[in-house]
Amino acid sequence: MVDPAIRLENVNLALGSGEARTQILKDICLNVAPGETLALLGPSGSGKSTLLMTMAGLEAPDSGAIWIAGRRLDQVGEDDLARFRGAHIGVVFQAFHLIQTLTALENVAIPLELNGVPDAFPRARKALTQVGLEGRVKHYPAQMSGGEQQRVALARALVARPALLLADEPTGNLDQSVGAEIIELIFALNRAQGATLALVTHDEALARRCDRIVRLRNGRIESDSASVADRAHADA
Repeated sequence: MVDPAIRLENVNLALGSGEARTQILKDICLNVAPGETLALLGPSGSGKSTLLMTMAGLEAPDSGAIWIAGRRLDQVGEDDLARFRGAHIGVVFQAFHLIQTLTALENVAIPLELNGVPDAFPRARKALTQVGLEGRVKHYPAQMSGGEQQRVALARALVARPALLLADEPTGNLDQSVGAEIIELIFALNRAQGATLALVTHDEALARRCDRIVRLRNGRIESDSASVADRAHADA
């Protein structure tokens, strides 16, 4: 039996302290198969991004269990978790999160360097070529457009060929046409690498491109179903 790419059991998470402490995730249970594409939908404050960050090991649950690619993350120390994340999980953020003092090439090479990969820079250069930025390897983030910066972020997320790609509103800071290009690139590169994709979005049309749609409301899973596109494929 193949392990799920993502497995969450009764995950609960609250953020803040004292009277401001708020329950964000409530008894989340979820299994995602290897290679599946998953859209996380819901209104602002429903817990979508927080759920994605727990999958990345960037937020630790108060209770429950999280397995990614067969590894239980909620019981792993910080150093081991960072190494595991660098090798198996790629994350694309809405705000790019590039290091401003590093070139595009250096930004993409970072996760490989941190994991001791000897050919980090040749692999980073190849990743930048895959996202159409072979001519921008020596440019700094401030010298690039928003779309170019998100391409660098995507190259960084995929350079280690992770089993899981997580994207949190990846087109939120881009205009419509550039955002559409980034989405096409995410799906194309994800298919090429055979990774599992979990995508946070407010866009119903984008969500329907995924195999499965999970809707959240008030920190709980409200519904979990195959997308229209996936049902059409199954009926064909």
